[in-house]
Amino acid sequence: MRSSGTGPGPITPDGSPVDFYSLLRAGDEPGIVAQVTPPGGAILELGAGVGRVTHPLVDLGFDVVAVDESPEMLARVRGARTVLSRVEDLRLERRFDTVMLASQLVNTVHEPTRRALLATCARHVKPGGRVLVQWMPAEAHDRWHAGMGRTDGDVSISMAAVEEVSPGVFQATMRYAYQDDEGDERVWTQSFSSRRLTDDELAAALEAEGLRLERFLTEDRTWVAAAPAFTS
Repeated sequence: MRSSGTGPGPITPDGSPVDFYSLLRAGDEPGIVAQVTPPGGAILELGAGVGRVTHPLVDLGFDVVAVDESPEMLARVRGARTVLSRVEDLRLERRFDTVMLASQLVNTVHEPTRRALLATCARHVKPGGRVLVQWMPAEAHDRWHAGMGRTDGDVSISMAAVEEVSPGVFQATMRYAYQDDEGDERVWTQSFSSRRLTDDELAAALEAEGLRLERFLTEDRTWVAAAPAFTS
């Protein structure tokens, strides 16, 4: 199943609705990144989108390079250097204190893509730096069901459908909605596939690209810190 999306406004190649993502506020991500990055340090944000996390990181004084394959997304990023590129193809002539791979990109069902994503992380992190990976742990996949979701003010996110189409491979469709002050509702959908990875499988994928799983940064284990296996 290819990623796809529906709804008003531009839709990116992975099905992300740009206008909806522009409505979302940053959660705990800036604090998670800040705890492993030196003050004023350099951060490479892979798959930065519209800058939901970029902007708070810039406000905290970090030097951020935001990478995304969508020009519509990057057009909404402010205060950071932007690079239009697929993550897998990125080759910058510098390394960073922190490389950040968010949005559960590592759970791609296409193993060569997962390797390429993590290889990009490895070749851009400084010796002694950290790679932060947001993933969907195995136990979180096991809890997926149609109807689950959350509402935050005038924005709602719910899982409209989910199916395990083969062992460990899930196809899901999310429904996003926004209700304006006049009571009018805008609705988007985003469909995608996701691979259920165990802790050992994630650690092995990191190790294959010269990275060592160091620790989980959040109670729900969705953020992982990895370190370069070799520091010289």
